[in-house]
Order: sequence, then C-alpha cells, then structure tokens
Amino acid sequence: METLGAFAILLAFCLAIYAFSASLVGSIRKRAFLVVSGERAVYAVWILMTTAAGILVYSLMTSDFRLAYVAARSNRAMPMVYKFAAWWGGQEGSLLLWSWLLSTFSVMVLWTNRRKFRDMMPYVIAVLSFTQIFFCTLNAFIEPPFQVLAVGRGVQAVADGNGLNPLLQHPAMAIHPPMLYLGYVGFIVPFAFAFASLVTKQPGEAWIATTRRWSLITWAFQSTGILLGAGWAYAVLGWGGYWGWDPVENASLLPWITATAFLHSVMMQEKKGMMKVWNMVLISGTFFLCIFGTFLTRSGVVSSVHAFAQSSLGSWFLGFLAIAVGVTTFMIIKRLDYLKSEAHLESVLSRESSFLFNNLILLASSFAVLWGTLFPVLTEAVMGEKITVGAPFFNKVNIPIGLFLLLLTGVGPLIAWRRSSWDSLKRAFRWPTVFFLVTVLGLVASGIHHMYALISFGLCAFVTTTIVMEFFKGSRAIAIKNQMNFLRAMIELTHRNTRRYGGYLVHMGIVIMFIGFTGAAFNKDTTKEVKIGEHIQLGNYDLQVKQVLDGDNPNYSWQRAVIAVSKGGDSLGDLTPERRVYVSSQQPTSQVSIRRRLNEDLYLNFASMSQTDPTAAIIQVYIFPLVSCIWVGFYVLLFGTLICLVPSKVKYSYARTEVVGVYAKQAQPTK
Repeated sequence: METLGAFAILLAFCLAIYAFSASLVGSIRKRAFLVVSGERAVYAVWILMTTAAGILVYSLMTSDFRLAYVAARSNRAMPMVYKFAAWWGGQEGSLLLWSWLLSTFSVMVLWTNRRKFRDMMPYVIAVLSFTQIFFCTLNAFIEPPFQVLAVGRGVQAVADGNGLNPLLQHPAMAIHPPMLYLGYVGFIVPFAFAFASLVTKQPGEAWIATTRRWSLITWAFQSTGILLGAGWAYAVLGWGGYWGWDPVENASLLPWITATAFLHSVMMQEKKGMMKVWNMVLISGTFFLCIFGTFLTRSGVVSSVHAFAQSSLGSWFLGFLAIAVGVTTFMIIKRLDYLKSEAHLESVLSRESSFLFNNLILLASSFAVLWGTLFPVLTEAVMGEKITVGAPFFNKVNIPIGLFLLLLTGVGPLIAWRRSSWDSLKRAFRWPTVFFLVTVLGLVASGIHHMYALISFGLCAFVTTTIVMEFFKGSRAIAIKNQMNFLRAMIELTHRNTRRYGGYLVHMGIVIMFIGFTGAAFNKDTTKEVKIGEHIQLGNYDLQVKQVLDGDNPNYSWQRAVIAVSKGGDSLGDLTPERRVYVSSQQPTSQVSIRRRLNEDLYLNFASMSQTDPTAAIIQVYIFPLVSCIWVGFYVLLFGTLICLVPSKVKYSYARTEVVGVYAKQAQPTK
C-alpha cells in the first residue's frame, strides 16, 4: 500500500508538470488539443492525490505501524476521530492535505468553467499546476508521508505508536486545521484568475465576477478556521485566553485582513471601475501571505505552540515565494496601461473615500502584525540576538486601528456615493451619534472609566444604529408600497440585494464580536492552593473544592476536581476541571470547566496538585465578562456571509460614466 501511495504522488508530480507545460504551450501556439490534454491531466492529478490521501488515512485508521508517520502520530488507544485528524497532525500528512485540497479546487475550477473564459483558462490551469508542482515536490522528495520503519533490509512494525499530540486531541482541532487549509488553499483560485487576466489583457472585470463568490466562500472558511483556533486555545490551553498574538496565529490573520480589504475594494472596481491595480495587489498579496503563513508554520523560524518542528522546508517556501512575487510584480507593471481607473475620487466626503480609508487602515493593521511577527527573525539576522515583542505591542498598535475600522464600518453606509453635502451628513449622523453619546455617558454613570472600553462600546452602539436604520428605512418603504408586514418586508429587502444587506449582517457580527473583545478589559482572575472543603472567592462567586477524583483509561490517566459553585448564596451546581497525563507521551494537559453565560464566563482550570502539600490542589479561577459575544458574533458573521452568497432577486447595474455637461445646439432663427 505504501508503495502505491508513494507512486501516486510521484506520478501526480509528473502530470502536474505536464498540465503546466501543455496549458502554456497550447495557449501560446494555439494548439487546442494540448490545452485539453492539460485539463485532463488536472483531473488525473486529483485522482492520484485522492488515492495517496486515501491510503494514508486508511493506514491511520487501521493502525498500520509499519509507516513512520502512522507510528509517530497515532496509537491504538486513540478514538477514531483523532486517528483521522492525525492526517493533518504532522508535517508530512498536512502537506499531503494541502496538495489534495489544491488538486480538488483545481478540478472544481476546471469543471465549473469548462465552457467559459477559454482564453484565460489555460493560464489559470498553469498557475494552479505550478503551485501543485511545488507541493508535490515537497510530498514526493522532501517530506514523503509513506516512509516505512526499516530494520536492515526488512520492514518492521512497532507494537504501538506515539499518539497524536495531546493538545490536538480536542474536537475543535479536528475541524480547525482543515478550515484554515480551505482558506489558505482557496485563495489561490482568485489569484489564478487575476494573474490570467493580466496575461490575456482581459477587458472589464470578468475575473472578478467569476471569483467573487469563490473569494467570499474562502474568506468564510478562513474566518471559521481562525475562530475555531481561538475557541480551541480558550478551552484547551488552560490560560483563559483566546488570542495570544502567537506567530502562527498572526500568520492566519494576515491573509484574512488583506482578503477583507479585497472584498471591500473590489466593489469599487465593479461599480466605478476604480482601484484596479490595488485589487490586483491585494489578491496577489493575500495568496502570498497564505504561502508565507504556511512557511512560518513549517520552517521552524518562529517558536509557537501551533508550529511544526524545525525542518528544511523554509528555503523551499522562500524560493517559491520569490518566483511567484517576482513574476506577478513584473506582470502588474507590464499591464499598468490596462489597469487604469475609469473614474477618480471626487470628494473626501463620499462612500468611495470611506472604502479607501478602510483599505488603508486594514493594510496598516496587516503591516503592524507582520512587523511584530517578523521582528524576532529580523533582529536575530541583523544583531545575532532574537528580540521578541509580546501581546502588549500588538494590543497597543491594533486596538486603535480596530476601533477606527469599527468607526468606518458605521460611517460607510451613511455617506453617499460620489459626494455628500454637509446637510445630508448631519441628517444621516444624527441618530447614530446620539446613541454613541447616550451609551458612553450611561457607562460612565455606571462607574466604567476605561477609555478604550467606553470608545468601543460607544462605537458598537453607533454602528448598530446605522445598520438598524438601513434595514428599517428600506423595509418600511417596501412594507408601505406592497402592503406587507415588516418582517416579510425585511426579508424581501434583503433578497433584493443580498450582497448589501448580507454585508450589513456580517458587520453586525463584527460589532457583537467587538463587544466580546471589549469585555476583556474587565477580566478577573486568581490562583489558589486549596484543600478539600476550602473556599475560593472571586467577584460574586464562591467556590468550594468538594473532592479530587482520579482514574485512567488506555489513552490517559486523569485527576478531576469537583468544585461547588455558588453566587450570591445561590447554588449553581458543580464544575469539574480535569488534569490528564497521556500514556504514550507522558505529556500533561488541562481540560478546563466553563460555566458559559452571555454576560460572563466562569472558567476553572485544575493546574496540578501542590508540590509541597499532596492533599492540596492548585486551582486557577477566571471571570471573563461578555466573552460569549465573540462566538455569538461569529455565528452572525457566518449567517451574513451565507446571505451574501444567495443570488439577489434584483440585478443591479452601475453606470461608470459621469455627465460633465450637455451640449445644446443653438436654435437657428426662422425666416
């Protein structure tokens, strides 16, 4: 089986080279049969990569410990779901997942566009195949997943494997990496179409219309992957946080930021014919940051709980990035004449300018995150000493940026296209500003004086008012005109322009998430060493350790603290944080216990038994106000994204010409 898997990868590598070459040569020399054969090679690559992936997964599920990868990442005691998740739990398997997803996306692109864009498709296939060649090279020669355990000239299986990293044996980690990979790999498709449009000098925005939905779906996958990672960190690592500005966390955030900027600015190109060069740079940069993030995770140049071990892959990724960035930059410069804007910014007080400012702030955030992530690498290269920057730097820079972005989220819908008058701005901003002030003054009166928290809550009220006004005005007009109830009118309004009103729902999800982020300003925590029967006080909560239980199963041994929780004298039941030590690796992990409520979470972590007193347990207690709003906001964001994907009931067209003046021929005098 392992020989078949290795042969499938090697043959896929050869066919990817053929698909790349046949597509380019066939297009340049107008040989249709070569183009078609290149497309068929793409299908063959997918079949081969699926075969290789299937063999690896089958080996993991059946505990075939003759394979080094299976022995290193699995064992007999692991539940089946984690044996399957071991596919992406190691370097070799996750690279195979990357290649398989890329081949799958290539087939989907080819099938859905088999009768469209015949001049562009050979170059789209060439870009996809070139990337496939790179990853197949890693699969076949650098990090092969089908190496066997050999003793002398024979193959020998071990009795049991080492098992998956205990930190990864969590339901979120069975979903989080594939979601991120769907985002990372998916962004190559809009990039491939953008590059192909440069090569073929495509008129208009055909590549945008083709890839808009793909970009949105990929962005949704990336968002889901990031939030699942945050949820995993919150529930597994035991420190109570959901985002630590870890280098690998940052690597997943960077392409999300640039993709968000692209999804906003691409509307300017569709409606006004503006920002064409900017959009090319954004979508290209997004794909490059996806490759860069994969490089950070796998090269070992940064230290992270999420990263793989030190490897020689770094130079390969840097070489691929150098080629891709160089060729793309050359093509953009060469095609500048074809990327001229069809209109210009007429006024600072316009929706166009708000989109532009939104993009600039997003790019500023991306640069700040990138700079902080690479700073240790740069200082080590220049000074010979690795100097790290921690969460305080990222928070100090990105909190003001995030608040300004939140403001622009509310400002955009209030400003007209092209130009807004001061009178119209006063009318549009009246109620959002009133709710901003009422919220801030109300919070100050209630005793809250944290400046950033006041601004954030005020801006959340501002944006919420803006969104509610947009839905109310449109729905009310439809309800009056068509004699229907308000709820039905709101659904009708959304259906008429799903991109616009789905986008407002996405913004509403962001607002709710900001409320959750802001709650971190009021976190409370304590760590106590307590014996059975003793109490811990934090805020309004009283916690009593009732007992400490222990036990084991074939996968791990465990100790569980049973803690009675009460608030204001009312019993709230028991929480049971747990400490585990896995048999195969002897690695300890925490299983925290959380009482989740919309207003606050009570979070308990059983750190360990005391070193000085074996009868005492060390318990960490946290109170996290509003943190559940982060997860609620994500669901609203995801719902809004799905609404955006629904075709609008009414098709809108946008005029790109501007009437400068009208020439009237002077009437001739009658005789």
